[in-house]
Amino acid sequence: MNIGEASHASGVSAKMIRYYEEIGLIAPAGRTAANYRVYDADSVNRLRFVRRSRNLGFSLEETERLLKLWDDKERASAEVKALALAHVEELEGKIAEMQAMRDTLAHLAERCLGNERPNCPILADLEGKPLRQKTAGKDKAGDCCGD
Repeated sequence: MNIGEASHASGVSAKMIRYYEEIGLIAPAGRTAANYRVYDADSVNRLRFVRRSRNLGFSLEETERLLKLWDDKERASAEVKALALAHVEELEGKIAEMQAMRDTLAHLAERCLGNERPNCPILADLEGKPLRQKTAGKDKAGDCCGD
């Protein structure tokens, strides 16, 4: 099958197929007499494997290692499991970071009145300025939006 058909069958864009060939993640495709790339079922299966690995967030290096393990029928599954668990730990760290970002942004948005006044805790935080608070009608550091 040609690159367009391989792309459709694997879910990997033609551009990415070429890139994966270029970096050696997949073997170069065969060529027709007219120099068009030709892919067989094994190539499409490898492309599907790469797509699924990348969709799960594995890096190109990790994907390459997983492909080598997949190819090695004598491999120990312990190494595959170790790679997967290390990736789970990395994902958990990213999730915690994203939750902290979400919480911070939600807190800032909650403090912003969203009215016609120019003061905004979101922009103040991005700028690194202390927020201002109103206490008994007087501005104090900590409040940004005023009433």
